[in-house]
Amino acid sequence: MVLAASVLLRANKLRRVHWLFAGFSVDIGLWYLSQSLFGFGFQTPIWDRLRVALAVLVPVLAVNLFEAMLPSEEGRSRLGRVALLAAIPCLGLGLSRYVELWFVRVAIFIYAVAVVAAGLLALWNRGQASRSRATRRRVRFLVITGALAASFTIADFAWVIGDVPHFPPVGVVLSIVFMFMLAQALRHERLLDLYELLGRLVVATVVAFAIAGLFYVMVTVIGQFNTMWLNAILVAIVVLVLFNPLRNWVEKQIRRYLFLEGGRLAASMSRARRRLAHTLELDDMGEIVMDALERSRAVTDAALYLMLQDGSVFERLGSLGLKSPARVEVATATALLERLREGPVVMEELTREAKDAGQESAAGTVVTAAEVLGPLRRNGVVFGIFAEDGEQLALLVVADDRYDDAFSPEDIAGLEALTAQLGVVIENSRVYDKLKERDRLAVLGQMAAGLAHEIRNPLGAIKGAAQLLADPVDGAEDAPPAQQEFLGIILEEVDRLDTVVSSVLDLARQSPEGPTPVDVNGAVRRALQVMGAEWNDAALEVNSHLGEGAPRAVIDGDQLRQVLLNLLQNAAQAMKGQGTITVRTRARRRGEQTWVAISVEDEGPGISRAARQNIFLPFFTTKEKGTGLGLAICQRIVQGAGGRIEVRSREGEGTTFDVVLPAAAESFGTPTPAPVDRDVAE
Repeated sequence: MVLAASVLLRANKLRRVHWLFAGFSVDIGLWYLSQSLFGFGFQTPIWDRLRVALAVLVPVLAVNLFEAMLPSEEGRSRLGRVALLAAIPCLGLGLSRYVELWFVRVAIFIYAVAVVAAGLLALWNRGQASRSRATRRRVRFLVITGALAASFTIADFAWVIGDVPHFPPVGVVLSIVFMFMLAQALRHERLLDLYELLGRLVVATVVAFAIAGLFYVMVTVIGQFNTMWLNAILVAIVVLVLFNPLRNWVEKQIRRYLFLEGGRLAASMSRARRRLAHTLELDDMGEIVMDALERSRAVTDAALYLMLQDGSVFERLGSLGLKSPARVEVATATALLERLREGPVVMEELTREAKDAGQESAAGTVVTAAEVLGPLRRNGVVFGIFAEDGEQLALLVVADDRYDDAFSPEDIAGLEALTAQLGVVIENSRVYDKLKERDRLAVLGQMAAGLAHEIRNPLGAIKGAAQLLADPVDGAEDAPPAQQEFLGIILEEVDRLDTVVSSVLDLARQSPEGPTPVDVNGAVRRALQVMGAEWNDAALEVNSHLGEGAPRAVIDGDQLRQVLLNLLQNAAQAMKGQGTITVRTRARRRGEQTWVAISVEDEGPGISRAARQNIFLPFFTTKEKGTGLGLAICQRIVQGAGGRIEVRSREGEGTTFDVVLPAAAESFGTPTPAPVDRDVAE
C-alpha cells in the first residue's frame, strides 16, 4: 500500500497505468492484511467473503496492469475485458452464501489461476514480439518473477478450496519484490533488469538499516521514557536531512564495489571499438554503439545523432531508453556545439555552474541550448564527434537516470575514445561511398559503350520496319485495327528503350570541364517556364521564393537545368498532377565556405526510409513506368560539380530535395523579380 502511495505521489502526470498499479497494490495489501486479521479472530462470514472478493479482484487488476505497462502494437487486447467479465460472477458468488460450497471455491480458485497465467503469457508474447533485445530480456525476468510470486501467492490462497497445509509466507516476500520492481519501472518509464533490481533492493535495505540504527540509538540508548517522543522527532528530522545524501552515497558504493559497472562499461566500449574497426555502414555503426551501451548496464538512456550533409540538422541514428528527439537543429543548439569543441559536456556539472553564475552566463546559455536534447538533458553527458579537420560529424549523448554524477572521469575518457573511433568510421564511410559511386560509374561507362552499338542500331532497324508496316502503301487498305495497335506498341517500346539507353549514356558521360558560374535564379525561372507548358492541364500550384543576392553556382548551366527539370517532373508525378510545388533558392554558409541551395518541395506521399537509401541507385524506381536513372543522373551531375543532393521526407507529408552547390568565388547577387506564384489550374 505504501508502494501504491509512492507511485501516485511521484508521478508527474497520473495515467491509467498508475491507477491500475495503485489498485493492484492496495488490493494485494488489503488481501494479505485480511489474511492476518482473519488469524487474529476476525472469522465471521462477512470477513471470509471479503477475503474472497479481494482475491477475485487481483487477477483482473494484474492482467490490465500488465497490458498497460507493455501495450501490444495491435492495440488493447480482449484479455482484460474477458477477465473483468469472468470476475463479475465470481465476485457475486464470493459475496454470497454459496461461497461456503466447495465447488464454488474451486471454481473461483481455477478462475484466479487461469487469468493470472493468461496475463503472464500475454505479457511474455508481447515482450518476445518487441524489436528491442533489452525489452525482451527484461520482460522475461518480469514474467519469471511474476510467475514465482503468483505461484506462492496461490499457495497462500489455497485455503479457499478446503483444509490444506499452510506454506511459509514466501508469496508475501515475492509479491513485495514484484510490486517494487513494477513501481520502479513506472517511475523510470522502463522495465528493470535483474542487476538494477538487486541494486535498488540493496540500497533500500542498507538505507533502511541505517535509519533503523539511528532510531535505536536515539530512542533506546540515549532516550528516556519521558523524552522518547522528542528523540523520535529529532531522528525524523535527521533522516529527512540525510536521506538523499545517504542514499546517493550507498548507491555509488554498491555500484562501484558490488556490481562493478565501471569495469563493464570499459569492457563493453573495448568490444565496440573492435567491432567498429571492421564497419563501414552507418546503420551498423549505430546498432553496435547502442548494443554496447545497453550491454554495459552502466547506461540507461542514450542517443547517437549524425550530422546531415548540409550542416543544419543532426538526425538520430540510434537510441536507447527514453524517447530522445528525432532531430537536433544546429541553429538552436549552437552554444552547446561550440562548448563541445572544448570537450564532453556533463549536464549536471554544467547545470550547477549555471546556477552559481546565473542563467545569463555562458554556462546558462549552454544549458538553454541543451533543451533540444529533451529528456537526456537532465543528467546526460554529451560528446562531440569530429573529423580530423575539425568538422563536426555527430553527437553522442549518454545518461544514467539511476544515480547522480553517474559517470566517473575514467568512464568519460573511455567514451571519448569510442567517439574518436566513431569519427573515423563516419569519414571512412564517406570515402567508401565515393569509391562505390566511382566504381558504379566506371561499370556504367563500359556498359554504355556497348549499349550505344549493340542496342541502338537494332532498335533503329526495328523502328524503321514498324513504321513501314504502319504506313499503308498507296492504294492499299489500312491495316486491321489489331495490327495497328500492336505496331503502336512496338514503336512506343522502341522509343522507351531508346530513352533508357540515352539516360545510361548521360549517367556515364563525364562532366564538362571548367564550368562557368551560373545564375541559379535564372536557371530556376527557365526551368519553371519549360515545365509550365507541360503543366497547363494539371491542377498544380507553383510557388517560387528566389533569394535576393543568391550567389552564382559553379556548374554547367545546361546540366543544372537538366537537374531542375528532373526534380520538378518527379514532384509533379509524386502528387499526380495535383498540389503545390515550392521552389526556393538561398545562400548557405558553413565556416568559410559559401554554398547555394536550391530546394524543390512537394506535397506528395513522401518516401519511406528504406526507399530513401536507394533512390540514387541506377535502375531503382518507385514509379510504375520509371527507368530509375533520373535521380542517379542528377546526383552524378551535382557531385561532379562538387555539390550534393539532400533528401528530407516524411511519409504522408511530402518530400524536399535540396541541391547544394559550391558558390563561385567571384559570385554576386542577382536581382529577383516579384515572386512567381502561379496557379497552373487557372
